[in-house]
Amino acid sequence: MKWIGFLSLVALSECLVTIPLTKIKSMRESLREKDLLNDYLQEHPYSQAYRFLHKQEGVTAEPMRSYLDLYYIGTISIGMPPQEFKVIFDTGSADLWVPSIYCSSPACATHKTFNPGKSSTFQSTNRPISLQYGSGSMTGLLGYDHVRIGDLVVKFQAFGLSQTESSKSFEYGVFDGILGLSYPTMALTGTTPVFDSMWKQGLLSENLFAFYLSTNTETGSVVMFGGVDHSYYTGELQWVPVSRQGYWQITMDSISMNGKVIACDGGCQAIVDTGTSLLIGPNYPIFDILKIINARPTSTGEYIINCNTINILPDIVFTINGVGYPVPASAYIRRGQSDVCYSNFDDSFGHSLWVLGDVFLRLYFTVFDRANDRIGLAPAVA
Repeated sequence: MKWIGFLSLVALSECLVTIPLTKIKSMRESLREKDLLNDYLQEHPYSQAYRFLHKQEGVTAEPMRSYLDLYYIGTISIGMPPQEFKVIFDTGSADLWVPSIYCSSPACATHKTFNPGKSSTFQSTNRPISLQYGSGSMTGLLGYDHVRIGDLVVKFQAFGLSQTESSKSFEYGVFDGILGLSYPTMALTGTTPVFDSMWKQGLLSENLFAFYLSTNTETGSVVMFGGVDHSYYTGELQWVPVSRQGYWQITMDSISMNGKVIACDGGCQAIVDTGTSLLIGPNYPIFDILKIINARPTSTGEYIINCNTINILPDIVFTINGVGYPVPASAYIRRGQSDVCYSNFDDSFGHSLWVLGDVFLRLYFTVFDRANDRIGLAPAVA
């Protein structure tokens, strides 16, 4: 039976398509180096990243996503001949969009833009679209074209061509656009998200995808479609059922330190989100954690910590479906310039959901299993 299981893993690995991701300098770091971070945070406080908008007809209201701390991007191409773009593979949203030549916003002037006139396979719709974000918005038109992701070609995929991008995140970010991987209920009405198109067009052997995020190196991170490469994790995958389809939302049992529950007492809801870097939670529990780790607020709303405590503070354990997932101080504290250290916890400003971002995902290889509506977690290889 062990040989059968081993052969099944080999067969599955041979069917998957792996897309390399590049770890980049976050926009927060770039703005800090240019002495622009304080002005940005005053104009767009990060703590509003997860407020929700009321849905309007013709408008897709994402949770107010902030890509200020994003580290990982990948390359896709659209059209024939292909036009390349750097995108965020984001499990917290569902739509694909890139800048277009019709965009006059400053953000588009500093990024690659899609030219539909140069693609022989492009199909226009003249349908206006709007995506609302915490620090701004994207408006544009819906189009259809072939999208290449690694060796996969998704035919006539719906995507947005931006005409305006009002968010500073888009202007200063290294990425050109966003490729959403959440459930289709979050997508623009009448459209099919990229991953769902892959499955429907028979491009995948398994209805799932997975992420491995490297800790320190620029290269080595990957997103894989259609299978799982077991060489990226140790031990066995522990499966957690999705509690609500939309985001990749799960039930978390508790958050503890030294065996004592410090947050999420009695259970809470959490989102597993590759489009968020930090560990996000409701404001009062987050403030309690910040107090426990002796984090001090700054004028920008960030929290700084004595760097010497990285080797002293204990793990914070996230218990999910009966399994504990330790996050060490070296992960929930990040070292900045000039030996200044910052907390990787932030509050969601009034929203009850926790968000397990890249801080958590760098430690745990993660499988997003659409076939069975579950998430698999296992310790990532170093």
